[in-house]
Amino acid sequence: MTEDEINRAARSAAPDPNCGLCPRLVQFRTDNHEKFPDWHNGPVPAFGPASAKILVVGLAPGLKGANRTGRPFTGDYAGDLLYPSLLKFGLAEGVYGASINDGLKLTQCRITNAVRCVPPANKPTPEEQKTCRRFLAAEIEAMPHLTAILALGRIAHDAVLSTLGLRKAIYPFAHNAAHHFDKKLTMIDSYHCSRYNVNTKVLTETMFHDAVQTAIAATRKAI
Repeated sequence: MTEDEINRAARSAAPDPNCGLCPRLVQFRTDNHEKFPDWHNGPVPAFGPASAKILVVGLAPGLKGANRTGRPFTGDYAGDLLYPSLLKFGLAEGVYGASINDGLKLTQCRITNAVRCVPPANKPTPEEQKTCRRFLAAEIEAMPHLTAILALGRIAHDAVLSTLGLRKAIYPFAHNAAHHFDKKLTMIDSYHCSRYNVNTKVLTETMFHDAVQTAIAATRKAI
C-alpha cells in the first residue's frame, strides 16, 4: 500500500464526527458546543502518519486542549511536554505552537486517545472506555508498520491490553516498562504527562524522555 492508501484506510477507521455511541459524552459535547461554538467539540481524530512505527495512546481529549483545537494534546499542559519531546528525538518536524495551525508535523509517530471525546472531569466511565475501544482496535489495525505503542497512563495501558485481548495481570503498568507482545509489537508505559504528574514530580522531563527513547529502541529491535 502507498502512504496515501494507508492514511485513507486509517481515516475510514475513525469515529463519525457526530458519533452518538456514548450518551453522556454526547450530552457533554452538546453542552460545550453551546458554551463554546467555535471549538472542535467532537471526537478528536488521530494525528500523524498511519505508516509510522510508533503509536502514542493517551487517555482522552482535554476540555480546553484537544476538545478545543481538534488535535490530540494540542493546547493543554500535556502537549507542552509531549510535542517538544517528539521534536527532540526526531519523531516530528516544525515548532509546537499549541495550535492546530502551528505547522507541526509528525513524521515517525501517530497519536490517538483511548477515548475520542472529552469526558466530564477528564474521567471516562468503564463503559465509555469499552465502547470506544473499537476505534483504538481499528487504529492499530490500520497501521501496517506498527512496532511500538507508547501508552500514557494506566487507562491507556489497560485500553491497549483490552483491545489486543491480553490479560492485565500479565503486563503490570510501570513507568518505562517494555511489554513484548510478540516479535513485532512492544508496548512501553509512561506516566501521563499531565500537569499534576509533572508538578508533583511523579513524571519528570528526563523520565518521559527515557520512555520515548525506549519506544524508539523497540522499533529498531523489530527490524
